[in-house]
Amino acid sequence: MSKKILVLTGSPRQLGNSALLADAFIQGVKAAGHSAQVFETAFHPVLPCKACDKCWSDEKPCIFKDDFSDKLAPMLEEADVLAFCTPLYWFNMSAQLKAAVDKLYSYMKPNAKRKLKIKECVLLCAAEGTEQDGDFDGLKATYKSIAGYLKWTDRGMVLAGKTWDPGEIINTGKLKEALELGKTI
Repeated sequence: MSKKILVLTGSPRQLGNSALLADAFIQGVKAAGHSAQVFETAFHPVLPCKACDKCWSDEKPCIFKDDFSDKLAPMLEEADVLAFCTPLYWFNMSAQLKAAVDKLYSYMKPNAKRKLKIKECVLLCAAEGTEQDGDFDGLKATYKSIAGYLKWTDRGMVLAGKTWDPGEIINTGKLKEALELGKTI
């Protein structure tokens, strides 16, 4: 059965290491016969959740005028798998990606007009730090909490350390790892 994968990227570098990870993952997804879409949170403004609790009051997930309700929400509603792809910012995902993640709240509300059909998730991350130093611990905990709370199956993580400069990820083996992960979806 063909799946629809949505890749949420959180990097403000369009050709950075996170983007290369996302591209490799998508190649694997397509090789496995699935389809993939990308939503670049750094280039589509998604305002932070204001905890106003007015989700769905205007028939949209969020009442604020940003790219969440009109652009991202329809993609989320069609997706079977959600891939989070981010650089590591202060031991977690980028603020751009976090703003989009926070707005998933609207789909968890009892009055949600529509539900998500997402059942699986993936984490891709490029960072200057290293896993051995514990730099990814905060991000992994956040990701596992999201997956657990939403009852999504964690399909895997690719965490690429020591990849600060654009293109540094190319010779690490992590792009192949992302490609192979994509093929398993």
